Amino acid sequence: MDLIPFDTVAAGAAAVFQLKILSWILVGVLMGFVFGASPGLTATTGVAIATPLTFGVGFDVAMALLLGIYSAGYFAGSIPAILINTPGAPGNAATALDGYRLARAGKADLAISLAVVASVVGGLFSIGVLMVAAPNLANVALAFTSVEYFALGLFGLICVAAVSGGSVLKGIVGAALGMGLGTVGIDEVGGTTRFTLGLPELQGGVPLIPALIAFFAVAELLMQAAAGRDAAVLPPQRRHALRRLPGLLLRHGRLLLKSALIGTGIGVLPGTGPTIAAWIAYGQSGRRRAAAESEEAAASRGVIAAESANNAVTGGALVPLLTLGIPGDTVTAVLIGALLIQGIDPGPFFIIENGDLFARILLILLVAALMTLVLGLGARRVLPKILAIPPRILLPVIAVLCAAGGYAIHHAPFEVGLIAVLGIAGYVLVRFGFPMAPVVIGLVLGPIIEVNLRNGLVANDMDLTVFVTRPISAALLAAIAATLAWSAWRARRR
Repeated sequence: MDLIPFDTVAAGAAAVFQLKILSWILVGVLMGFVFGASPGLTATTGVAIATPLTFGVGFDVAMALLLGIYSAGYFAGSIPAILINTPGAPGNAATALDGYRLARAGKADLAISLAVVASVVGGLFSIGVLMVAAPNLANVALAFTSVEYFALGLFGLICVAAVSGGSVLKGIVGAALGMGLGTVGIDEVGGTTRFTLGLPELQGGVPLIPALIAFFAVAELLMQAAAGRDAAVLPPQRRHALRRLPGLLLRHGRLLLKSALIGTGIGVLPGTGPTIAAWIAYGQSGRRRAAAESEEAAASRGVIAAESANNAVTGGALVPLLTLGIPGDTVTAVLIGALLIQGIDPGPFFIIENGDLFARILLILLVAALMTLVLGLGARRVLPKILAIPPRILLPVIAVLCAAGGYAIHHAPFEVGLIAVLGIAGYVLVRFGFPMAPVVIGLVLGPIIEVNLRNGLVANDMDLTVFVTRPISAALLAAIAATLAWSAWRARRR
């Protein structure tokens, strides 16, 4: 696609760079911080709640509010992930692994700084891609069938080898347990009910956000409570000078851009979203090699990769929305309603017929990203003060927040009980040395792998060769084989 004409960009800038619109973008960013940083209240929830408020307002105000929430909400989920090991959204679960490790080492300031800058870089990269290549990327997404989605999901699951944190066998077992949880509910292909234990609340499957709260937050709470000593108090946090940040990011520049590219590419594929993008980027971060240098270097790479990919989904997910009318993730599914409220039908002719509105969307996303950068870096030294609270006070507060977050999703007491049950199960697994990340990866990717495998076979007369004869699927399977071979070689060297 050709670049947007300068006069169209100028007209969009004149519309966006007004005090009124900038103020609404700021309101949206602040709301995104609140919803993103509250476990259970994701950016999707924030956009869904704010969408009805856009009745009767103009396009610019509506997009300023909603896209501000969208942009900031994806980053803000990293705040509780880093500070209390509780991802604000599923897409920030990978960030919790190394972000919380840095916080426990007294480096929450560094972790938050890396998260906010990586998030903004990922977002800006995806905005650039959205601007210059939206129709072309949409054509690539159209080429994906169930065969390609199966291969993509399987490739994401192989990332278990990179995040299992020790025994690869235990990582594989944990992933299998997560995939088992993913089979609970009504089978999407056959329509049969599986493993619900007669509970109607489980017919829709094990809800992801309560599972994340349980496996990450509740399991950690129980580990801290079992320690039962004041030594569990987190250490004083050391400040990280901003002047050192550019050099650190330049050192990881290739990782930053690679993760942004992964996030944008995953975002373009309808129905995938930031969770898969973050896990795949985290698995490809090379943090194990960096661990030979220092644990801080390895953890920094993990945070950068996860947050860059997580936020790069924002621009990528808008590609199928604005070119095909197909939502790329849950937030863009809600944004379809917001556009329809404005009398706009997103689809193949949107950019052609509404180039000025497309330019305004790009500029609003740009301003929202820059506001997120300023606010995130400005608050980074205030947020870690929560870590100074003694465990006897902090742990009950976090427990209440976990319960409130689980209840707030669907206002269902059952999900609060589910958090408790899964949290205890997660605690048992941790005590036996099983990492939580593969369990969550299995829960997220298991249904994607199963459904697309079955649909791909049914659509191709049960011919297994279709998975290696289609170019995209063959390339992904080749990458899987290479990753497994490398893992086997590494294990043999050890």
